[in-house]
Amino acid sequence: MKEKLMCGIKVAAAACVIGLTGLTANGAESRTIKIGAIFSQTGPASFLGAPEAKTVQMLADQLNAKGGVLGRKIEVIIKDSGGSPEKAVSFAKQLIDEERVLAIVGPSTSGETMQIKPLCEENKMILVSCAAAETIVNPLAKYVFKTPQKDSQAVTWIYKTMKDMGISKIAVLSGNDGFGMAGKKQLEDLAPAHGIQIVVNEVYDKGATDLTDILTKVKGTPGVQAVVNWSIVPAQSIIAKNMKQIGLNIPLFQSHGFGNLKYVQQAGVAAEGILFPAGRLLVVDELPDNHPQKKVLAAYKKDYETQFKEDVSTFGGHAYDAFMVVIEGVKKARSTDREKVRDAIEQLKGFVGTAGVFNYSPTDHTGLGLDAFEMLTVKNGKFVIYKK
Repeated sequence: MKEKLMCGIKVAAAACVIGLTGLTANGAESRTIKIGAIFSQTGPASFLGAPEAKTVQMLADQLNAKGGVLGRKIEVIIKDSGGSPEKAVSFAKQLIDEERVLAIVGPSTSGETMQIKPLCEENKMILVSCAAAETIVNPLAKYVFKTPQKDSQAVTWIYKTMKDMGISKIAVLSGNDGFGMAGKKQLEDLAPAHGIQIVVNEVYDKGATDLTDILTKVKGTPGVQAVVNWSIVPAQSIIAKNMKQIGLNIPLFQSHGFGNLKYVQQAGVAAEGILFPAGRLLVVDELPDNHPQKKVLAAYKKDYETQFKEDVSTFGGHAYDAFMVVIEGVKKARSTDREKVRDAIEQLKGFVGTAGVFNYSPTDHTGLGLDAFEMLTVKNGKFVIYKK
């Protein structure tokens, strides 16, 4: 009888522990709402990952100060991948198997995201990526979403601006990473429809520190009217400086991955006049007060810059959107059951984020249209809306 009593006490104690921690296979009943994050806080992609990590922690702290969500606090578990796809995979496994998070936001780069995409899909783990490559959501994966605008939309903006400027012959330069290769394909695929001829098409190592040779080739090719560079750090600044050094005085267009003033600071005066499509976070002060994004953008910019004493960036904005998409999913589902949250995210309409107004659907896991962009340029070391 004593043994039966002790057994009953142990079972009851175990039940209490499970009730307190609530660690279930789908992360549905934990005392805190666990959200995982994988960001490149250090390494060559830290210009992306550092503001992303700061943003997510700031948002979690703000929500927790107001009582959390559904009466429960948010626990953010942030992993620093250093931009390594291998580390991203390892951390994703930890977040899924050991931490049993509800969802993962990030990673920072397209290459990392593509490596963990099948892992998240296999484990039915919600992933809201902060990376831009269109291949992240095309082909569609049930549990994978992203917040940056599509590559094809960015390319369309670039080509339409070129048409307005009378540009028809261009050089395309791409980094040999996931983001660079995805953008290169869109630039090639969409060129004919916009009357654009790519006369130089070069791929370079993503870690290159000098691109003079490629740019000298561009300069020596008759008829080239502009350069389009599709990459992340460090090449975005290097190309601008190298073009100035060799006297290649034609317009330089960058991808929508140029949205951090630190790139401008690295390039110095060579950054003047660079053109790139981006969301409106970088130019919020130019927006009219009745713009649908103005309130959200201004609040995030103020909070971030006040707390961290640095300029807000597109990349922190992508993390804002990814984190808040998960939170909105929880609120709309009124549950932390992963399947219900996933369904709620996929049905999310009219969510005002930093990249635009999101409208997800079963066939669109980006949720943004062409109207999410403005064409920006660098003027006096600052980002401003490009005026034709």
